[in-house]
Amino acid sequence: MKIYTRTGDSGSTGVFGGPRVPKDDIRIEAYGTVDELNAAIGCVRVDANSGDLESMVDQQLDQIQRELFSIGAELATPVPDDFDLRVIDQVHIGQLEQWIDLLEESLPPLKQFVLPGVVPAAAKLHLARAICRRAERRVITLSRQSGVDVSNALIIYLNRLSDYLFVLSRYVNVKAGAEERHWTRPS
Repeated sequence: MKIYTRTGDSGSTGVFGGPRVPKDDIRIEAYGTVDELNAAIGCVRVDANSGDLESMVDQQLDQIQRELFSIGAELATPVPDDFDLRVIDQVHIGQLEQWIDLLEESLPPLKQFVLPGVVPAAAKLHLARAICRRAERRVITLSRQSGVDVSNALIIYLNRLSDYLFVLSRYVNVKAGAEERHWTRPS
C-alpha cells in the first residue's frame, strides 16, 4: 500500500464513514489538533529515556496517547455511533482527576502564575498543554455545528487533560529539583 494516494491533492480529504470535505473543515481541524497534541506528548515521552520522567508518568502518558487516538477516530467520523467509536467516558475523566490529585500532593501550593520551562520535559509539557487547550477549542467549535454530535465527555476530557499536563509540568520541575519560574508583572 502506498502512503500517497493523490486524492487529497485538490485540498479535500475523506472522513471515516462520510463524504470528502475540505482539509480546513472544522472536523479536520479538531481531530488534526488532537493528533498534534498526541505528537507533542510523544515528544515529552522521549525525555523518559533521558531520566526526566518517571516510569509511572511515562505509563500515564502512554495511556493518554492511546485515548487521544480514540478521540481522533471519534472526531473523524460524522456518525461515530454507527462504528462504535465512542470510547471516552467518565471513567477516563476520573482517572485524569486521580492522577492530578496524586501529583498535587507533592507540589507546593500554587500562589502565582508559572512561566513555562525550567527542565526540558516540563517545557514540552507546557507546549502540550497549550495544544490541548487549542484542541479543546476546536472540538467545542465542531460541537456547535448544526447536525454534529460530539460527546460532551470529549470536551470534559480535554479540559481535564490540560489541567493534568499543567500539574505534571510542575511535578517534573519539582522532581528535578528545579525552582519554578513565576510570572511577575513587567515594569
